[in-house]
Amino acid sequence: MSETRGNPVVGSAAERKSLQDRAQMSDLERLRHSCAHVMATAILRLWPDAQFAYGPPVENGFYYDLECSHRITPEDFPRIEEEMRKEIEANHPFERIEVTREQAIQDALRGRLGALSDRPGQPSRYKLDLIQQIPEGEPITYYRNGDFVDLCAGPHVASTGEIGAFKLTGVASAYYKGDARNPQLQRIYGTAFRTREELEQYFAMLEEARKRDHRKLGQELGLFVMDPEYVGPGLPLWLPRGAVICEELEKLAKETEFRAGYVRVKTPHVAREKMYVTSGHLPYYADSMFPPMELGDDAEGGAGEAPRVRYYLKAMNCPHHHRIFAAEPRSYRDLPLRLAEYGTCYRYEQSGELFGLMRVRCLNMNDAHIYCTPEQFAEEFNAVNQMYLEYFRIFGIERYVMRFSTHDPARLGEKYVNEPELWRQTEDMVRQVLKDTGIPYVEVPNEAAFYGPKIDVQVWSVIGREFTLATNQVDFAVPKRFGLVYRDRDNTDKTPLCIHRAPLGTHERFIGFLIEHYAGNFPLWLSPEQVRVLTVSDDAALREYAESLVRELRDHFVRVSYDFEPVPIRAKIAAAEAAHVHTMLVVGPRDRAAGQVSVRVHGKGNLGARPRAEVIADILAAIRERRP
Repeated sequence: MSETRGNPVVGSAAERKSLQDRAQMSDLERLRHSCAHVMATAILRLWPDAQFAYGPPVENGFYYDLECSHRITPEDFPRIEEEMRKEIEANHPFERIEVTREQAIQDALRGRLGALSDRPGQPSRYKLDLIQQIPEGEPITYYRNGDFVDLCAGPHVASTGEIGAFKLTGVASAYYKGDARNPQLQRIYGTAFRTREELEQYFAMLEEARKRDHRKLGQELGLFVMDPEYVGPGLPLWLPRGAVICEELEKLAKETEFRAGYVRVKTPHVAREKMYVTSGHLPYYADSMFPPMELGDDAEGGAGEAPRVRYYLKAMNCPHHHRIFAAEPRSYRDLPLRLAEYGTCYRYEQSGELFGLMRVRCLNMNDAHIYCTPEQFAEEFNAVNQMYLEYFRIFGIERYVMRFSTHDPARLGEKYVNEPELWRQTEDMVRQVLKDTGIPYVEVPNEAAFYGPKIDVQVWSVIGREFTLATNQVDFAVPKRFGLVYRDRDNTDKTPLCIHRAPLGTHERFIGFLIEHYAGNFPLWLSPEQVRVLTVSDDAALREYAESLVRELRDHFVRVSYDFEPVPIRAKIAAAEAAHVHTMLVVGPRDRAAGQVSVRVHGKGNLGARPRAEVIADILAAIRERRP
């Protein structure tokens, strides 16, 4: 999940980045940001009436939003790119110009911003609006390359000649500031790299990503379906083959957590409004929760009409676990207490944000909450991180980073609970654990959870696509709200720290990642169809031998199928390959006579004939050990 930095000054305080952030823009982001200005220069030469809003570097490229009488299409891209090449060959320097607010306003009114200096255009309402969003006292700057001048905070490369290989990649419509009440603009996308080779590698990766798209493979392999008409958007239905993967992941989590001393709990899918008011989720999280159900509830007892009580679908498991902690007296001897649950949660994601399994409204979470003393915190937090590393090993994830999100002191009481000293203490504790253990991390301000600092785990698939996989959060606030205490050694009641962790995230997002990571070619232990037994003919004795092989594998709970149809063996193998069956056991008369089987593995071809007992033992070991 990449940050958008180095924008020309954008339209709201939430969108703006500090000058320090902009100065820390990476070299590649700086190059792409500069390329966006070159693209704007080219567009103005072709269509002088274009008015530009803003155009930041984004993950893997850049874009610029503009208003123009000409509707730009991909057919126009070669003309724009030709003009861009001219600007790059001219090697114009990027010149930073600092101005007063009054001068900036006058230049915007005269159409001199986002324009060619020798051809000022109409007054720019977009530049005027952006100027008004710049806080008093913050410098206002332009950047000039050749005859193009724009309101921009920078930074840029030294000159246009430093821009390497580039390509325009798409065009879309976008409301100004993302608000449908504002004008609809054209958004032109592009990307840029230092070299032509890097650009070609990027597009090769995009092509591979299209082949691995989890929505495409999920349908082809029969893993899940979406039924927006009857079930609803963002509510996946797991088909039998997909349900296998869900169950295998849950089994892995349960075994791992059992060894790590977790105990399992189960909680309902709904709860009273009081629960989420107490936790603080409703004030901070209401927009992401499904609307409440108001019901007559006689739980209070008494005569007369039952009071009306609001219930919410569970959006998170933590408040339920807090109530489990509070269900009985706790002592320091009971801590750390690690409560784990594969709980189903419901979040009302906006329809425009729904995306396959990556962004859904029904989530099955690999959730747990660890209640501990401050003295136990470092060991517990590190143990969670080590659990992440073990999962990375199992799934062949080689590139990862912990994204450590901290709070903004200026937003205490608004976005974050107003406990400045506890924020300082817990952020220092997390930072120290990360430093002591040498786990790679980056620190990101103003993105913590409302109740404490957190770590988002960023991973990259084998083709280099980045995913936010899971989270590890510290909560010093909500346990206090629920009155959670433990009796300490000094016989006083103290509030425990709580670590929220979900190393496998949700079934939905993680399986979406795994589909693309493995391109649908899952390792044997995770494969929906682990083994398929194929006969080379429909001979009765051969079929009997093959059936005994199937029975033996099923006795060991191997997911095995068979194909005894009277069709050529090549057709049977092709069908199994198309279904991404991991292992094919081919049996013919010689195999039956010798008590062996011929082994084929998806993507590896024929591995030859081996004794039957040896093959079965190897299959069981690979499953048991969860070999990659």
